[in-house]
Amino acid sequence: MGITKLAHYSIRTLDIAATERFYTQALGFRVGYRPPFDFPGLWLYLSEDEAEYGTVHVIGIDPDNPEGLKAYLGDQDLDDLNGGGAIDHIAFQATGWNDLHGRLIHLGIPYRERNVPSLGLFQVFVEDPSGVTIELNYPASEPR
Repeated sequence: MGITKLAHYSIRTLDIAATERFYTQALGFRVGYRPPFDFPGLWLYLSEDEAEYGTVHVIGIDPDNPEGLKAYLGDQDLDDLNGGGAIDHIAFQATGWNDLHGRLIHLGIPYRERNVPSLGLFQVFVEDPSGVTIELNYPASEPR
């Protein structure tokens, strides 16, 4: 059996609240069910359907009690928590650019726009609070 699709991506952070605000208020994810792991965090979903266990797993680091996280996922140097390391960006198909644009402006979140005419794509790049770049691909025909 081969790989069938990306299940989720995880972000380790010292600031769960800022990460939650970015993904929920700016990008429209919602917080949903997360098992009771022995470290803080939350799972973010794109819809009401929780059958696939979320799209973004936010992994909180409790500096006063890091042992639960270390036991489950291993240790990671706090200096390595900014950006995506070797991963350049994570991309989503999207619709509703005008709505997102308004939210980004309202929240003061900078973004970059690109066009890929040969693919019919309008792309928007934003960075989450941990410096992970998120690419949103809109149909070029969507009004802007």
